[in-house]
Amino acid sequence: MSFSAADHAFMARALALTERGRDTSTPNPNVGCVLVKDGRIVGEGWHARAGEPHAEIVALANATEDARGATLYVTLEPCAHHGRTGPCADKLVEAGVARVVSALRDPFPQVNGRGLERLRAAGIQAEAGLMEAQAREVHRGFLSRVTRGRPWMRIKAAASIDGRTAMASGESQWITGEAARRDVHALRARSCAMLTGIGTVIHDDPQLTVRHVPCERQPRRVVVDSRLEMKPNARILHGGGTIVFTASDDGVRRAALEAAGAEVVIVPHDAAKPGRTDLAAVARMLGERGFNEVTVETGARLNGSLLAAGVIDEIVLYLAPRILGDAAQGLFALPAIERLKDSIGVRIAEVRSVGEDLRVTLRLGS
Repeated sequence: MSFSAADHAFMARALALTERGRDTSTPNPNVGCVLVKDGRIVGEGWHARAGEPHAEIVALANATEDARGATLYVTLEPCAHHGRTGPCADKLVEAGVARVVSALRDPFPQVNGRGLERLRAAGIQAEAGLMEAQAREVHRGFLSRVTRGRPWMRIKAAASIDGRTAMASGESQWITGEAARRDVHALRARSCAMLTGIGTVIHDDPQLTVRHVPCERQPRRVVVDSRLEMKPNARILHGGGTIVFTASDDGVRRAALEAAGAEVVIVPHDAAKPGRTDLAAVARMLGERGFNEVTVETGARLNGSLLAAGVIDEIVLYLAPRILGDAAQGLFALPAIERLKDSIGVRIAEVRSVGEDLRVTLRLGS
């Protein structure tokens, strides 16, 4: 199947529109869409929030001309089922669209090719696969949750150029500059949830909220607290809605945290580490709650455990132009790796400057 230069240009615009709903559409994908007639864009749309019209319906509603005979470019296959809204495929048939080009087939079980089939059955030319790699990147959180049963999970860390996150005393504010800290809050804003460990809560008492950039939807806050050591007055509990994953059955401590507004979830013990929470089970439970992207901000111990559990897809590392020395704290607490061939391989996806610091994005897996 071949696509023209014009097809690529219009799909690129649809992909750009996904940014408009990126921070708010969860648990739905942040789909973008353009409607084209006679070589001109006559309507645009993006999905803003679950329960609101999908990108295709918004593009039709915004059209400055009749959609009959038009071509619609959309980053994900139009839905063909009744959810919170009706099937987009039916609406496109009713509108008389002549051609639909999707970047991706939707792997959601209730769609997964059925939208394209419905369009073709109505005589509409329906194609998929244009700029698929770019669309997979844009929709990586949704695709991860639907196909793997867990969110796209990233570790965010700030470190010195020699890979140290804090002085031996624990002092770490601030290793990176103000521009990097604002960038971190933008990363939080796009996340469905922020995850940390009890060690970080005890030592730093973080809020893990978005404060330094505009934010329409605060991410849920999640704490891995295997023994329920968190105090009910921890700042991360302020405002309610915090999820605490634990392997403890201490009813008194659980009741105190629930009285402070937390949702306490009992998770199986890690078979290899008695008394510790099974982190793979935590990742699955986050997926069951509809979280597409989860950002981890925590210490070396939980960072290392998450890597070892195989649930991390990405590391976003802010590197500051300073050296802290061997006694300072490291990024990942992992068992000794004796041979180079047993090291954990990563792929450098992006390197860019953020103020005086570097932001290095690393990908794990294929």
